[in-house]
Amino acid sequence: MATQNKVEIKNKKAEFEYFLTNRYEAGIVLVGTEIKAIKEGKANLVDAYCTFRKNELFVMGMHIGKFSKGTHYNHDPFQVRKLLLNKRELKKLYAKVKQKGNTIIPTRLFISERGYAKLEIALAQGKKKYDKRKSIKEKDVRREMDRSSKYY
Repeated sequence: MATQNKVEIKNKKAEFEYFLTNRYEAGIVLVGTEIKAIKEGKANLVDAYCTFRKNELFVMGMHIGKFSKGTHYNHDPFQVRKLLLNKRELKKLYAKVKQKGNTIIPTRLFISERGYAKLEIALAQGKKKYDKRKSIKEKDVRREMDRSSKYY
């Protein structure tokens, strides 16, 4: 039995910039060199977002670096990739995105037990500046509590 390398790439900026409400796990359509590059850990979700085109969901701005052993068959790092969700989930997301202030943000990219690349997406609402300051303060308080509990 081959050992699976655990790849988990997170979008840490998403938690800070948005209120994340509903989370979904979506499959992603990739070419051969893209999945190999993801298994090497060469992906970035920071500026990525999801959008609808003709009732299908696509992820834009996700960077998957070139595969190190790829030849002229290597992929374009910033190409648009299709997400795979069932029809009921797509309709629900489409209705939510049509409301003002909602968007879909990828939060985590990982390899499943079966070896497929999965993208965790979340329905998000943008935070105001004072909300960001509040989340920084809460994070600092939690960190300080953890430090003080270690010494006692």
